[in-house]
Amino acid sequence: MKVGLFIDTFYPMVDGVIKVVDNYARRLAKKCEVAVFCPDIKGYDKTEDTKYPYRIFRCSSLPIPGADYSLPLPLADPAFNLPLIKSGLDIVHIHSPFAVGMAGTLYAKMHQVPAVATLHSQYRQDFERSFKLEPTIKMAMNTLMMTFNSCDECWAVNPAIKELYVDEYGLAAPCKVMLNATDHIQVDDPAAAAERVNRRLGIAPEETVFLFVGRINFLKNIDFTVRSLRLLKDRGVSFKMIFAGQGQDEDKLSALVASLGLEKEVIMAGLNNREQLQDLYSRAKLLLFPSMYDANSLVQIEAACQGTPTVFLRGSRTSATVTDGVNALMSDPTEEAFADTVESILADEGRYRRICAAAREQLYLDWDTVVDSVYNKYQELISAKKEQIKHNRLENRLKQAFLPDVDAPTD
Repeated sequence: MKVGLFIDTFYPMVDGVIKVVDNYARRLAKKCEVAVFCPDIKGYDKTEDTKYPYRIFRCSSLPIPGADYSLPLPLADPAFNLPLIKSGLDIVHIHSPFAVGMAGTLYAKMHQVPAVATLHSQYRQDFERSFKLEPTIKMAMNTLMMTFNSCDECWAVNPAIKELYVDEYGLAAPCKVMLNATDHIQVDDPAAAAERVNRRLGIAPEETVFLFVGRINFLKNIDFTVRSLRLLKDRGVSFKMIFAGQGQDEDKLSALVASLGLEKEVIMAGLNNREQLQDLYSRAKLLLFPSMYDANSLVQIEAACQGTPTVFLRGSRTSATVTDGVNALMSDPTEEAFADTVESILADEGRYRRICAAAREQLYLDWDTVVDSVYNKYQELISAKKEQIKHNRLENRLKQAFLPDVDAPTD
């Protein structure tokens, strides 16, 4: 089996979708031939791609001023199209619906192989911020949905995202739920992990630690988090808040922290490797994740791996797989309510420990399990496509044999 994974951004950028594609590719490469089709990034040394256990084909791209991402140009790059044409893919799996993803679905249509798409994001939110005018937003959504609806099957990352695409975005292609997972493993010695974090970041052993992991972008409501923390400090709650990640709003976040007098409480930890992140999740009391933007963030699964509960906002789609008060915590969407939720769980150690155990037991899911299911599903889709092609050919032959030629002249 030859599998092509298509994505409109890739390493050295880091986000949840990139991690998903990487984890798919690494595990699928043990079973079949895998190629990742993605854009080049200005200044990136493409010889680094040889370090991955799968092939990477990059197209040229243009930087977008003020944005984290660049604009891929696959159709204008012969060096990208030639290996794609020669790839002999058995299945196309797109993880974004833009230029590179569209190149994948075009290949699938031309070569009569199945195309599957994973629905990772709430795209209308992005279009509303970028375009403002409803006719432009509608046109962009129609173009995006044409790509998804051209696929043989779509996979939503949780039931709430499936509902969004089917009921609001107009998805007509068959849609199933395929959950995300993590490559994190539980730390062997939580006490040792805590000591490593304390020593590296200068945290006292008895200090309560809260955590955010991800892109430092106000789209993820991290300014809401900081204002909620100010309320906790005013109530006499002692804590350290770690922001682990990088992004376009780092300076804005630092300025907000300073304006609220939280410089002593907030630690900007930057990017961390997987082992450091596992230590951070283990050390943290709670993952604070009030994002209304994310569809199904990997960080909540990574936290669950260490038995660390996440605090979400009620109604967020990324919280669709959790149960409030059982394996996670939900807050009404106000800073006061968020602070109340955090303060109440800190005051009830027994309840907190029950939620920790349930988070680990019920929400942790590893990529090996998921990708085994993905591989089997690929085989089913490939077989179904071949049967469909055979059926269509037979149907055409029968029409030619038994139906009158409608183009023939009549007396």
